[in-house]
Amino acid sequence: MPVTALSPFAAVRDDWLAMLRDRLPEQVARLSWDRDQIVAHQTRRLRALLAYAAAHSPFHARRLAGITLDQVHASDLSRLPTMRRTEMMNALDDVFTDRRLTCRVVEDALAGAGREPAVPLGRYVALTSGGSSGQRGVFVLDRPGAAQFFGSLARPLAARLAASGGAPPGGLPIAMVAAAAPMHATGLACVLTEGGGLPFRLISVPATLPIAEIVTRLEAINAPGLYGYPSVLAQLAAERRAGRLRLNPVVVTSTSETCTPELRRAITEGFGVPLVDTFGSTEGLVGTSPPGEEMLTFAEDGCIVELVDADGDPVPPGTPSAGVLVTNLENRVQPLIRYRLDDRFEVVSHDGYLRARVRGRSDDTFHYGRVAVHPHVIRAVLVSAAGVLEYQVRQTEHGIAVDAVTSGPVPGLAGLLESALAAAGLPAPRAEVRRVPQLYRDPASAKLRLFLPLCAERATINSSW
Repeated sequence: MPVTALSPFAAVRDDWLAMLRDRLPEQVARLSWDRDQIVAHQTRRLRALLAYAAAHSPFHARRLAGITLDQVHASDLSRLPTMRRTEMMNALDDVFTDRRLTCRVVEDALAGAGREPAVPLGRYVALTSGGSSGQRGVFVLDRPGAAQFFGSLARPLAARLAASGGAPPGGLPIAMVAAAAPMHATGLACVLTEGGGLPFRLISVPATLPIAEIVTRLEAINAPGLYGYPSVLAQLAAERRAGRLRLNPVVVTSTSETCTPELRRAITEGFGVPLVDTFGSTEGLVGTSPPGEEMLTFAEDGCIVELVDADGDPVPPGTPSAGVLVTNLENRVQPLIRYRLDDRFEVVSHDGYLRARVRGRSDDTFHYGRVAVHPHVIRAVLVSAAGVLEYQVRQTEHGIAVDAVTSGPVPGLAGLLESALAAAGLPAPRAEVRRVPQLYRDPASAKLRLFLPLCAERATINSSW
């Protein structure tokens, strides 16, 4: 009888799943840590990471030269240089600590992966991020890095299931309405949890499908858990209110896109259950909210998080950040040390784990010379306009162009938007409103970005060629 060769991912999946399963109880136990325990753990893992990166990554060896690495403390990383995606991608071969890895090896693995995750060198998993909003990033995870990342996302749900008497046999089924491609974290999570042994299992429903097809698939699955992009969840909530979706989930979780107050309200009212929000960046930073709460608790046992202003300096308490610096403490094959994310955080408390609100991305602000227009200027008009169901805003040279999914004509909307832009300081603004049947989503990740500055719009156009 012929022997069927395992696919590259099938050959490593059991080991990856076993590490995630074995480490999950420990990660759940860490939820009760106080601030001193968190910082002590961070400092131990940080020093080990720095030593490994300096020894095995030429990129980091150059940057860390002259620093006494075993004296760096998690509470003060100011002596360490910061990283940006552009400089990382320009020197990716030197960033990797496994010297057999190169950008070409990873790109070849991604190109040949198809419906399964890319497994460069037969031992790592490769993900991509950011193609719709700027320079594409490539991220390679080793087993401990993946176990920390997915375990941080899973442990709040695992803890709630344990407190309620345990998961059902085979794990709680959860429909995941997000990216289908396993080169994105939501797609990888579905493939990874197929192996069983976890308190839950994720079933993929691609967010790029027409909404009617998504409804059909969700009703066929009839899972008690629903997970997805908030923009899609809000559409599904409307379908349920209209009687076209017959689904009664006991837990609904949003991910990957900023969950605005209007989206949160629509989802909660449409499904009748409190929403759980999550933040999960491919770089490894994870945050989750308790059901019905806006504030997210960030898994700082896996990442050190620094809130900074536009110049990279620490922001004082009570000041929203312009970005965050992330140091991934577990993924050593591609060390990310003080890596800049342009997400805006507003701290609520930091006496245990960091609790913060995510206020979107700092690069969502539209800049017209010296005039900066915050997304709220535009959002406040759109969410107040009766009939506007969804929207996407593109910056133009002299104003904005809005694609809107509406329940009917919305007369006067362009004028209201121009008045708001003028009040924000933009001289002679122009606003164009176009009614569309659906909004543009990145074809690979299926994410919807609500505000597209000129630089992101050009990147999206260029990437389509």
